[in-house]
Amino acid sequence: MKFDLHSHTHCSDGVLSPAELVMRATARGVNALAITDHDTVAGLAPAQAAISEQQLPLQLVNGVEISTRWQQLEIHIVGLNIDPDCPLFLERLALQQQRRLERAEEMARRLEKSQIPDVLPAVLALANGAALTRTHFARHLVNIGKASSINNVFKKYLGRGKTGYVPSNWVEMADAVQWIHDAGGVAVLAHPLKYQLTTKWVKRLAEQFAAAGGDAIEIISPQQTPVQKRELWALCQLHGLTASVGSDFHQQTSWNDLGKNLYLTDDVTPVWHNWALN
Repeated sequence: MKFDLHSHTHCSDGVLSPAELVMRATARGVNALAITDHDTVAGLAPAQAAISEQQLPLQLVNGVEISTRWQQLEIHIVGLNIDPDCPLFLERLALQQQRRLERAEEMARRLEKSQIPDVLPAVLALANGAALTRTHFARHLVNIGKASSINNVFKKYLGRGKTGYVPSNWVEMADAVQWIHDAGGVAVLAHPLKYQLTTKWVKRLAEQFAAAGGDAIEIISPQQTPVQKRELWALCQLHGLTASVGSDFHQQTSWNDLGKNLYLTDDVTPVWHNWALN
C-alpha cells in the first residue's frame, strides 16, 4: 500500500478542495491518505463524502496538523486517526483558530504601517472561511505585486525579523500531544528537518517530543535523502517511536506531489503497523 499521511486542502492553506484532493490522491496511486489541515478538521467530512460518492479505492485517515510552541520555535504536530467529532478536541482547535485570527490582525496592522493597506479584508476574502495562515498573506501580497513569489514574500515581509512577522502564541508542544491522545489519535512530529535546526537541536526536539508522549516521527518527505531518512529512523529507534511518511502536499509543484518518493524500507516500523486497514 502507498501511504501519504500529511496533506492539505483549501480548508487551510492548500489549493485543492477536499474532493479534488482525494481524487488526485487516487490518480497518484495513493491507497491511504491523511488530510491534515492546520488546526481544523473541516475538510474530513467532505473528503469522505467524495470517496463514498465516487467509490474511490482510497482509505481516508482522519488527521490534523497542530501548530505548537517549543523552545520559542513553531513546531508542527500531526494527529492521525483522531476522532473529528470529539467535542473537547473541537473546543481546543477553536482556541487555535482564535489565536490565528489575532495573529492575522496584528500582521495586517504591521503591514499597514509599511504602506500596505487593507490587507486583512483581502486575506479573509482569500481564505474564504479557511484556517488563516501566513500563506494566505503571502498569496495576497503576490497578487498585488509586492513580490514575485510566495518564497519572496516570506523573505521580504513575513519571515522572522521582517515587517509583517508576528511571533506565534500556539499551544505548547506537549499539550498538543495530549490533545491528540485525548481525541483517540497518535501524535507525529512533522517534517523535523524543515525547522532549520542544527543536528544537536533536532536530536533535542526528538527527545523532548518522545518525553511528551509522542508516537512517531515523519521521516520521509519528497525531498529528503536516504541518508536523512536513516538518521531520522535512528532517532525513532533511540526513543521508541515509529515512522510516518507525508508529502505535506499543498499544491502540485515540480518537486512535490501526493505520494511522491514516500517509501519505507523493510527495517523501518511504520506508524500504521498495527492499524486495521481495509
